[in-house]
Amino acid sequence: QVQLVESGGGLVQAGGSLRLSCAASGRTVSNYHVGWFRQAPGKEREFVATIPWNIATTFYADSVKGRFTISRDNAKNTVYLQMNSLKPEDTAVYYCAATPYYSGSYYEGASFRYWGQGTQVTVSS
Repeated sequence: QVQLVESGGGLVQAGGSLRLSCAASGRTVSNYHVGWFRQAPGKEREFVATIPWNIATTFYADSVKGRFTISRDNAKNTVYLQMNSLKPEDTAVYYCAATPYYSGSYYEGASFRYWGQGTQVTVSS
């Protein structure tokens, strides 16, 4: 089993930055794909970014491309999401997820096996 704990959320003004962390325990996730998803009030969960285990490339939702950066430190068993130029529409609960392989498309939540509890990000205008 893999346990994931997100941290780093909070309240920030539009244009500001936050860095989210996803710390894994129970098993090393160095050979797992890890992703970030978010869910805003009244909306469905949506894909934000993912980084494969081999870090060969990264994938982003169009809405965050150029502003968010996903990275991983396998020595610390941690994945990060650096969020810059935040907008009010980025307000959501952010979840990290991990899987040994994508069971479907990388942007689908169903493709990930393990999930954290989420961390709230609120961007004020």
